[in-house]
Amino acid sequence: MIAAGLGCRRGCGWEEIATLVAAAFDEASLGAAARRGVLLAAPAMKREEAGMAEAARALGLTLTFLDEEALVAAQGRVQTRSATVLAAVGLASVAEAAALAAAGPGSRLLLPRRSTPRATVALAVSETRS
Repeated sequence: MIAAGLGCRRGCGWEEIATLVAAAFDEASLGAAARRGVLLAAPAMKREEAGMAEAARALGLTLTFLDEEALVAAQGRVQTRSATVLAAVGLASVAEAAALAAAGPGSRLLLPRRSTPRATVALAVSETRS
């Protein structure tokens, strides 16, 4: 399972988010079948951001919101840390933490944080058992 963790500034448009997610899929070389199964995940504090919901609809993907506890639990596994984000929301990484938390406890980053001026995305994959 692949999860795409999202973050954005208040009022970010859906086009910017959807374009960023599609670019991340391209960079990770995800085929059409893999893209259809991606779960979008964002912090619960972004639940009212219309751009996120619209981007999910445009991409045809499910969007889930994660509580702060899940994001905090994933902080030890993030690769990218932002002092600015830490000061603003209390998390060193939002997109990476959301991706890792949504993909599960044994997940790993497939693509670390990528960003535009107003949005971020990261991809995580669940580790498969041998």
